[in-house]
Amino acid sequence: MNVITKTVALPDGRTISIETGKLAKQADGAVVVRMGNTMLLATVCCAQDAVPGTDFMPLTVEYKEKFGAYGRFPGGFTKREGKASDYEILTARLIDRALRPLFPDNFHAETFVNVLMISADGIDQPDALAGLAASAALAVSDIPFNGPISEVRVARIDGKFVIDPTFEQLEKADMDLMVGATYENIMMVEGEMDEVSEQDLLNALKAAHDAIKPMCLVQKELMKELGTETKREYCHEENDEELEKDVWAKCYDKAYALATSANTDKHDREAKFSGVKEEYVASLNLTDEELEAKMGMIDRYYHAVEKEAMRRSILDEGKRLDGRTTTEIRPIWCEVGYLPGPHGSSIFTRGETQSLTTCTLGTKLDEKLVDEVLMHGKERFLLHYNFPPFSTGEAKAQRGVGRREIGHGHLAWRALKRMIPADYPYCVRVVSDIMESNGSSSMATVCAGTLALMDAGVKIKKPVSGIAMGLITDKGNVKYSVLSDILGDEDHLGDMDFKVTGTKDGITATQMDIKVDGLSYEILEKALNQAKEGRMHILGKITETIAEPRADLKPHAPRIVTFDVPKDMIGAIIGPGGKIIQDIQEKSGATVTIDEIDGKGKVEVAATNKESLDAAVSRIKAIVAVPEVGETYEAKVKSIMPYGAFVEFMPGKEGLLHISEIEWKRIEKMEDTGMKEGDMITVKLLDIDAKTGKFKLSHKALLPRPQREEKKEENKE
Repeated sequence: MNVITKTVALPDGRTISIETGKLAKQADGAVVVRMGNTMLLATVCCAQDAVPGTDFMPLTVEYKEKFGAYGRFPGGFTKREGKASDYEILTARLIDRALRPLFPDNFHAETFVNVLMISADGIDQPDALAGLAASAALAVSDIPFNGPISEVRVARIDGKFVIDPTFEQLEKADMDLMVGATYENIMMVEGEMDEVSEQDLLNALKAAHDAIKPMCLVQKELMKELGTETKREYCHEENDEELEKDVWAKCYDKAYALATSANTDKHDREAKFSGVKEEYVASLNLTDEELEAKMGMIDRYYHAVEKEAMRRSILDEGKRLDGRTTTEIRPIWCEVGYLPGPHGSSIFTRGETQSLTTCTLGTKLDEKLVDEVLMHGKERFLLHYNFPPFSTGEAKAQRGVGRREIGHGHLAWRALKRMIPADYPYCVRVVSDIMESNGSSSMATVCAGTLALMDAGVKIKKPVSGIAMGLITDKGNVKYSVLSDILGDEDHLGDMDFKVTGTKDGITATQMDIKVDGLSYEILEKALNQAKEGRMHILGKITETIAEPRADLKPHAPRIVTFDVPKDMIGAIIGPGGKIIQDIQEKSGATVTIDEIDGKGKVEVAATNKESLDAAVSRIKAIVAVPEVGETYEAKVKSIMPYGAFVEFMPGKEGLLHISEIEWKRIEKMEDTGMKEGDMITVKLLDIDAKTGKFKLSHKALLPRPQREEKKEENKE
């Protein structure tokens, strides 16, 4: 067994090791990456040839965390790992986005990358190592790949950048970024921030890239030692040079004319571009068999023609497909309160992209439970994104939630989450349904989410807007154009998709995918500054519609009151087997929850009307109230004794009303009073015995004193 191990040091002195040759040796490539006691196994397997007719890179990336890696049992009835969680899907997407652009354009064999967490101690975060593990598995294989790459998490803690922080360290960070890069260039960025400046973001990217470079070098050392620098030979595309020249000669000018025609209608523009290809195909006069043999090549060559026409139109004439300038934002219109049923709603439309968004307010019982291998807790702010096929005019069924929807929703969630006050009592759910799409629906979700939150009366700190930036470059990046508010075609045919969200005071989240090599920090800085101008323009449109959160909630929204009670009163509120708290909820109609936090009982009462809320709060406060000497109480007779009656004058508080304290006249027997169990009687608390804690109660102290008694008192004086 030939086991090879390489190590690389992080800036703080911790080390990461890459081991190959011990596990999964039948895979095309397999490595174990370790930092501390956190270990990831990454494997890659690739088909020997491409499926005929495949004209794309069929890459599948999976990330999975084993519960046994942390010494835990999975939940549920089956007690075994199930479908991927959102966190696992998001981690797999981070790996995919960094790897996919680096496979050769003409390599189309099915490739599967699997990253498995096999050990963890809850200190180091495994997702920060996943990109390195996947790249290292490719590095030790013979699969063609223009890497290596690595990914790191960079956080800013107390003003300093920390690479791959621990879980504990990350809690103190005001920046949390995942960055993927080759030795030369940044390929992928995603993260959230606490309203930071554009320069702060650039500095974080540079710090991350500096940490990634040694990781790329150690993978190259591993490739050299294993002899995997030379990759397998392949031929996955059939080409016809004469046909390619003919397509360019006969289609380029027509495509260029369409690219510069300033057509603002997406479907009409697509139909006209398709018409150029159809006209060309018709001019060939081929038989069905001949056309079937050549159609794949024609599609590929015409796609290149269309892409170049769009790019040259922008670079040479500054004309975009819909006629805008490079910095121009599409027309925007917004509306709030469109739907009467939800607690808040909005429509945000920018060009041909539209989001219909709702906001729902809930109680503690509506919190999302997070129970993953290394993450436990509850989430009070939820954001879900839906992308139905009709939004792009597709005639197909919608089958569940895809990875793209999870990823886009997570980005919008990161953009808005820090604007929800930490002590906000409500659980908040925002749902964005995309009504139509032509570029940057995730950023429309951020804008629509801001509007819906303010319409619901959620006291967000500041409104947030978002924009997607694009990039068009020529060879060598000698000439380039940064595009504001990109169309779907500009994303598909361009070199960058750079989404930036933020308030008037700084950036809250970002996501960037680079599709070309050699993206300089100069271009990144220009893109960020241009994005800020666009964000401010969009923010102005949002605040024109609704400037700040509504002063009050909608009439049908739940009302919530929260307050603290002594820790030792939690049991009294809940009661035996939950009897008392259930009775409070049943009789008041309110929802009551109570938790012990920081040595106190945190009570949350929610109801849809003030009467229910007040009734529940009154019951609870009566339970936790402290008896006060001299105060008057309505008491319930619990039992009759020869020497008096035991009465409950506060919930859980009983005292003896002695026979001598019932009336001013002398009472011989309790039967003479007519009192019985269940009767109500007003009593005054005269004293609390310091030693026994017993309560001395009196009813006669509340009655007028007879005159003869008053005279006796005078004579005594």
